[in-house]
Amino acid sequence: MAQTTLHLRSETKYLERRTALTPTSAKALIDSGYKINVERSTGRVFRDEEYQAAGAHLVPGGTWPSAPRDHIIVGLKELPKDDALLIHDHIHFGHCYKRQENWDGYLSRFALGGGVLYDIEFLTHPPATPGTLGKRVAAFGYYAGFAGAAIALLAWAHQLIKPTTPLPSVMPSDYPSQSHLEKAIKQALEHAIPINDSQPPRVIVIGALGRCGTGAVECCRAVDVIPDSFIEKWDMDETEAGGPFCEIVGSDIFINCIYLSQPIAPFVTTDSLSEPGRRLRVISDVSCDPSDPNNPVPLYHQNTTFVKPTLSLAIKGDGPDLTMISIDHLPSLVAREASEDFSGLALPSLKTLNKRDEPGVWKRAEKVFREKSSNLLKDIRLGLSVEREPLYAVSYLPASYPPASELGGIYSEERLIQARPIKLLSLPDE
Repeated sequence: MAQTTLHLRSETKYLERRTALTPTSAKALIDSGYKINVERSTGRVFRDEEYQAAGAHLVPGGTWPSAPRDHIIVGLKELPKDDALLIHDHIHFGHCYKRQENWDGYLSRFALGGGVLYDIEFLTHPPATPGTLGKRVAAFGYYAGFAGAAIALLAWAHQLIKPTTPLPSVMPSDYPSQSHLEKAIKQALEHAIPINDSQPPRVIVIGALGRCGTGAVECCRAVDVIPDSFIEKWDMDETEAGGPFCEIVGSDIFINCIYLSQPIAPFVTTDSLSEPGRRLRVISDVSCDPSDPNNPVPLYHQNTTFVKPTLSLAIKGDGPDLTMISIDHLPSLVAREASEDFSGLALPSLKTLNKRDEPGVWKRAEKVFREKSSNLLKDIRLGLSVEREPLYAVSYLPASYPPASELGGIYSEERLIQARPIKLLSLPDE
């Protein structure tokens, strides 16, 4: 069997310091017979020399597009916006299966280029019930919750200490490790609690039984100044009756950690937050999906960032100022620990990449990709692609083209030469 080569690309998202493949996991894969190429990166939390010491081969950053076709490109966040077709098999979070912004343009780059997207979100164990998705083999949920709670606690303390100024930037590079972050939070709380009548913040975590919620709860405990009785841990039982919930309004900090899989009643609304007596100062929406019409925290329409971590909410009533946190790559705040955790969980699956054509985690992820690609190409043939300007031949496929089923859901670039672009309409969400 030919040696399988993995190419770890450098991330391009601003302040993204995590990686899907750590030096520890790279060494384990090399010991298992894989070849690992690692793009040099000054932004990654692990130094290039750590990979070199593990036995990986260092290559210049941004060279993955010219890698041999059979190299598997490993990354974390989605690729930069581009129209270039993708010929390689990729492993990363694509964010293109739920009709997110530019989903069709992104997915079509794979479908038309011949590459395969093994979306990390859809790398799953066998499902417990046929027709459903199994549990993910690896996720950053714990550290997303931990970081979301960390910034919420910093924001609460800052609002008390400097009530007229927003929380300044919270840069991942300021915290070399989790322990450095915990120390900074504890110091901030020790300054703020005396201003709050010597009371620590009351925190409510919804989704507390999941990995994300567990991380949020553990962060509150780790700073060692918040009694467990001040941390409300809610999950499905507590939210079954449907919101809005007055318990949120009566807390100081609300951390939303639920995984949204179906429409539910909102946990809070502008009306519920406008009621007299509101204590709530900070909302951290770790789930971070403001564009979802079923978002249970329907108060905002844009994400925040590490540079500008909070968004002021205009809420009527007699309550204090209310700020929202919604950062879409929270685990980067504790990038080293988050990457080690994720890569360790993914390692057993990564070791089977040389057998990815056999039934298992990779075949399940490929099946999802083929289904999504086939549906997109079907829409394209009908002139129903969505939310983007026409992408040359992507925008239209002549009726004489073979159906996607005959091509395994893939149209080669050669078959697109005669196609012509047209202006497309939007599809409603299904």
